[in-house]
Amino acid sequence: MFAVTVTFTIAEGQMHAFLPLINTNARSSVRDEPGCRQFDVCTDPDQPDTVFLYELYDDEAAFEAHQQMPHYKAMGPAVAGMIADKQLRTFATVTR
Repeated sequence: MFAVTVTFTIAEGQMHAFLPLINTNARSSVRDEPGCRQFDVCTDPDQPDTVFLYELYDDEAAFEAHQQMPHYKAMGPAVAGMIADKQLRTFATVTR
């Protein structure tokens, strides 16, 4: 398994527009990508401008395939003005 975490800081006033888009992307990833096993969108009322993603893929190649999917490619331009900061990390080994 290959894990990806992404922490977004959402620009002020943009959370209401961002969340439906990222949730659609997450559902599309799990539904349409055989190598995507899990895609969680996490929020916390104590961190109102933060969205944390936890994604699990079969392997790094599955994550690379994810980045070529139409729903992924459409997401970037749609949310570009909503994101104040983005931090992506990957983990090559996942123990379950």
